[in-house]
Amino acid sequence: MFMDITITATAKSLLQATKLLEVGVDVLYIGNVKFGVRLVHSFTREELKKIILMAHQAGAKVAVAVNALMHPEKIKSVLKYLRFLENFWADYIVVSDPGVIFLLQKKKLNLAYVYEASVFVTSAKQVNFWAKKGATLAVLARELPAKELFLMRDKFLIPTEILVYGATVIQHSKRFLLQNYFHFIKADENPSRSRNWFLVEPQNPHLHYSIFEDCHGTHIFANNDLNLLLELDKLSSWGYHHWKLDGLYTPEENFIKIVELFVKAKLMIKAGKWDSLKASLLNESVRFYHPENRGLDAGFFILDPKDIN
Repeated sequence: MFMDITITATAKSLLQATKLLEVGVDVLYIGNVKFGVRLVHSFTREELKKIILMAHQAGAKVAVAVNALMHPEKIKSVLKYLRFLENFWADYIVVSDPGVIFLLQKKKLNLAYVYEASVFVTSAKQVNFWAKKGATLAVLARELPAKELFLMRDKFLIPTEILVYGATVIQHSKRFLLQNYFHFIKADENPSRSRNWFLVEPQNPHLHYSIFEDCHGTHIFANNDLNLLLELDKLSSWGYHHWKLDGLYTPEENFIKIVELFVKAKLMIKAGKWDSLKASLLNESVRFYHPENRGLDAGFFILDPKDIN
């Protein structure tokens, strides 16, 4: 089921998008901050057009994030943006707000959509609900352990995407929590991602959660970033063939190297040349290129479902 492996990667610049296509990425994930959340970069419409054209010339596709919560002021302007993406042949949009899906269908726009609701997509029933509403792909929550993924594998009506590398968001608030805190302590600080802020639990200083603000509010991430390179053969054998890599906190050149390692893994698995030694070597290289100030582990994948509260 769903035999071909597809690798999706975020892009921070036109140059990085070009290099990601050169190393073998199948789908580029991009967008504009007005309509997309937790983007590694906010591209202008002119840049979006260039990347879509460039990807298509390379035989790849483009997924555009339209996954913000569309409050009334944004719903009024999102239709023009959707028509722009339709006119310039974006392959998919990534959606979390049902209001956007309603507009797609009401206006009969020729845009395929991927359903993504972060931590909430945890069952085949939910995936299949949106499949029946027209979704062509669904993004699974990062909090699903391997045992649950194994039990679900044959129940999906459409393919599902799994994050195999990158930061894992665990909480989002429309409130500007960092700004409010800095105002309270009378500090003139920048709450954006460029400052690399962390939350630390007083009882456990080893737990530190990345936090930043943008126009959508406050975003908080898991203590460690995710790396499922050692689990790719399992995912593939279970029918999970859509893998995403997110370079939100990884320097541009390092992220290209990491993506290239996952592309090599994909090719080995498809050719039947995957083994534990090759996996281990690739995994060590991922750790080498991963930022030193950020943890890295397999997240919920290796947990027993009974241990998850």
